[in-house]
Amino acid sequence: MSDVEEAITRVHHEEWARVVAALTRRFGDLDIAEDSTAEAFATAVERWPADGVPPNPGAWLTTTANHKAIDRLRRENKRDDKQKEAQMVYDGPPEPLGAIDDDRLRLIFTCCHPALAMETRVALTLRMIGGLTVPEIASAFLVQETAMGQRITRAKAKIKAARIPYRVPAKEDLPTRVSGVLAVIFLVFNEGYLATGPDSDPIRHDLTAEAIRLARLIRTLLPTDGEVAGLLALMLMSEARRPARVSASGELVTLDEQDRSAWDVALIAEGHQLVRERLATGIAPGRYQILAAINAVHTSARDARTTDWSQIVALYDQLVRIDPSPIVVLNRAIATAELDGPEVALAAVDRLEDSLSGYHAYHVTRAEMLRRLCRSQESRAAYDKAIELAGNTAEVANLTRRRDQLK
Repeated sequence: MSDVEEAITRVHHEEWARVVAALTRRFGDLDIAEDSTAEAFATAVERWPADGVPPNPGAWLTTTANHKAIDRLRRENKRDDKQKEAQMVYDGPPEPLGAIDDDRLRLIFTCCHPALAMETRVALTLRMIGGLTVPEIASAFLVQETAMGQRITRAKAKIKAARIPYRVPAKEDLPTRVSGVLAVIFLVFNEGYLATGPDSDPIRHDLTAEAIRLARLIRTLLPTDGEVAGLLALMLMSEARRPARVSASGELVTLDEQDRSAWDVALIAEGHQLVRERLATGIAPGRYQILAAINAVHTSARDARTTDWSQIVALYDQLVRIDPSPIVVLNRAIATAELDGPEVALAAVDRLEDSLSGYHAYHVTRAEMLRRLCRSQESRAAYDKAIELAGNTAEVANLTRRRDQLK
């Protein structure tokens, strides 16, 4: 990769959301903002190799994207009205920013409009603002890529047809939108925690760090919201394990095999403190708070053998009552195997086949249970299916080694 290509890639990561946010505030149309930003980056790819990288790439991209947006608006039928809006870029007062100072977070709250179904607003926001591709979003929702693409297209059409106002929410609107915003941030974090794309790094620290940064900002806006604190705690304790999660050879290292001395103790301590604070309130915990408590049990153990599995199963029992999704049931079964044995757990896992047959972790779990039951041929077949479905190169390396060790 040339110096110019590296510069464009770096600027894309740093500036994309900021430019989209600025154009959206000024023109009031997310499609125009996103398309114009994309055109600006395409122009950069074309011109920078010949002209050189400008002294202020961000300002160059913003100016170019503004011009692209104005040109696009002039081509539309609503020429007079749109040109007045475009003129505001230079002559009019800036739109009030509302309660949120951060450009990206403001845009996420704006996109998570309550008029859209929860899954739809989350998927749309992940695509428009989170920077995730349609395949990555489809993987997060366990649906086909084509189906996810259609869902996002329909969401855009609904916004236009229903004239849903694209307006920065006021402070009093934040609580009604925060659940969707948390879902977006959690899925962005998960994509960074274990990237699904075969061509990306196995762990994307840029995504996990951004998700944590946004969660910290939300906590300052909504300091008494338990789920905000729970999600932040969950991500901090998960991020703390990052230094031990990939070996020098590029293979994913599972929790039971990780060198716990490499974990970030400061992040773990902060996460534990947040969990304790929520427990002290006596308020019934939500999904993220329970997941954080589970993570706190894992990160409190000196090693895998001293993990309090009975407490983890009890926490999963709480979680199943409020979120009986197949993935939660699958994770509960993994914990159950440590208490009641792999045969009991396998029976629970096999009941999830209809809903999770396309999910690689389902087949990983079956492979491990069958391995412990010495059913090597069936375990090998389950590993093969998991490897076929997994996109993460580090995880594929781990699964391949585990499969090849079978006798």
